[in-house]
Amino acid sequence: MQDAGRLKHCNRDAWRPGLRTGRGFSLIELMIVTVVLGIIVAIAVPSYRNFVARATRIEAKEPLLQIQVNQESFYLRNNTYTTDMSELGFPNAGCNLSDSGAYQICVTAADANAFTAVATYQGTDAERDKCLTWQINDRGVKTSLPEGDCWTRKR
Repeated sequence: MQDAGRLKHCNRDAWRPGLRTGRGFSLIELMIVTVVLGIIVAIAVPSYRNFVARATRIEAKEPLLQIQVNQESFYLRNNTYTTDMSELGFPNAGCNLSDSGAYQICVTAADANAFTAVATYQGTDAERDKCLTWQINDRGVKTSLPEGDCWTRKR
């Protein structure tokens, strides 16, 4: 009789429905985690892509502004502008690539009266449809194509 009481006492929870005796996660718990991660990724990936695009745009702005300043210094010394980018502090006389290679930077026209510098996006992603070319001239006029707000865009 004592053995039957012990056996009954030891196994009394084994027959209860809904009581988990094993380790691990149920299918519903895994599905909930998957849905939550999917939502987080759906929000995070576009934000990350926008951040990367904004960071890449700096590679067009900074050298073009540097060209503008250096062209004015060159003009004060020589009474003309130059297309030779090595005279403006860049490594090559012709076109140069930005630090990551995302943009090709060139002085496309220069004479005694004016200059035009252009940065052209080299990638094939969606940024190409937004800010393909950036331009600045001797008067400080900043333009971009195909969308005209690349110089001021914050998104």
